[in-house]
Amino acid sequence: MLYLSTRGHPDRKHFCDILLEGLAPDGGLYLPEHYPQIDGAFLTRLRKAYHDQGYAELAFQILSLYIDDIPAADLKALCAKTYTAEVFGTGEIVPLRHLEEGLWLEALSNGPTLAFKDMAMQLLGNLFEYELKRRGEQLNILGATSGDTGSAAEYAMRGKEGVRVFMTSPHGRMSAFQQAQMFSLQDENIHNIAIEGVFDDCQDIVKAVSNDLEFKRKYKIGTVNSINWARLLAQVVYYFAGYVQATETNDQKVSFTVPSGNFGNICAGHVARSMGLPIARLVVATNENDVLDEFFRTGVYRVRGSADTHETSSPSMDISKASNFERFVFDLLGRNGQRTKALFSAALQTYGRFDLSADPLFADAAAKYGFESGKSTHADRLATIRDTYNRFGVTIDTHTADGVKVAREHRGDPAVPMIVLETALPIKFAETIQEALGHAPERPARFAGIEALPKRVQVMPADVQLVKAYIERHCQ
Repeated sequence: MLYLSTRGHPDRKHFCDILLEGLAPDGGLYLPEHYPQIDGAFLTRLRKAYHDQGYAELAFQILSLYIDDIPAADLKALCAKTYTAEVFGTGEIVPLRHLEEGLWLEALSNGPTLAFKDMAMQLLGNLFEYELKRRGEQLNILGATSGDTGSAAEYAMRGKEGVRVFMTSPHGRMSAFQQAQMFSLQDENIHNIAIEGVFDDCQDIVKAVSNDLEFKRKYKIGTVNSINWARLLAQVVYYFAGYVQATETNDQKVSFTVPSGNFGNICAGHVARSMGLPIARLVVATNENDVLDEFFRTGVYRVRGSADTHETSSPSMDISKASNFERFVFDLLGRNGQRTKALFSAALQTYGRFDLSADPLFADAAAKYGFESGKSTHADRLATIRDTYNRFGVTIDTHTADGVKVAREHRGDPAVPMIVLETALPIKFAETIQEALGHAPERPARFAGIEALPKRVQVMPADVQLVKAYIERHCQ
């Protein structure tokens, strides 16, 4: 299995090379040359693997389709080391919970940082350590977070041999709990950089550094954001896990609603569907920062500047430049790298938008790829959190509430289960839960008093050169 750039670069690379590289040399994102196709027999085998041997075996079977430069026995051991009941709190790893007629929640937030990002990041940490040791190399990870990626990456990489983490985040724009999770870590290999701006400023810095090939090579810069294909690949697995739990036969279909800001989580669903997983619809749920909803409704992709990016009560989705969206557009355009490059490196930079509304490929998109979309507001979140608690005794976080609200609007055929991907545990957004329910959400004992712990964080302006200088100083 070889990988190519969404922007048409001629090189083809193996998995372990792109694992450590992040962005392609032309600024594009890596995708496999083709999506492996599964048939009914293989799906039956996956169903049996999950029910008989567990999530780790399911992950191994799917990852093996994409990774051929790690010996099978080693890959199997890495999956077994990652997906354990000790790390994820349950042997099922991603249990499905029935909420109401036709609507299910897939629990993805039982990991160390209480967010779905742990599902991929824990595997990524083990993959990095394995490959760096095999090569005798070191890696400096530069990332951007709007809340959950940062803590998931830092908890996965802390103490890992050969790895340093430099994580940027928007200063003051994450919840108190999210900030405390990251900034309270005292590990020498973890560096937190709070950028005076919004998440998109952080993401722009990461891309700018990654596009400086000389700096990137000199300081061995890699990434854990979902621009890293390995992370997105790990997320593909839980779509299969949700499907085999919600169905009894391979003739049945399911739909997924996914709270989405950076398009990574739902892009993994696009990959699973492209492989042949029987997914009827993929529903994108956004908050007030509705760039993705606008595109799927109109065909216009229009990014917002910092001043127009709303600060909301589902802050991990306060994003107006969806990095992974380029992967989907590449597929939408028939894998035309030159056209994708023209849209993302020229049109967006020049005009801040592009328009595919008149393109027949966009007109075909819903039917061909199953995408639908919707949005949710603060008032919707409060109402959904309150309703879900009052009717079912279940407390959901703000992002999951966005998902549930939009899922109810797109439920459709009751014979097709609608699975909402849970994104985080409610404690990460306690202030809004308190506003909705009049009481604080449950807090896991290991996080008692976390906000009062000493913090290690460097605040700096949104300046690429300052971030580079900081990396240089701490790589001596």
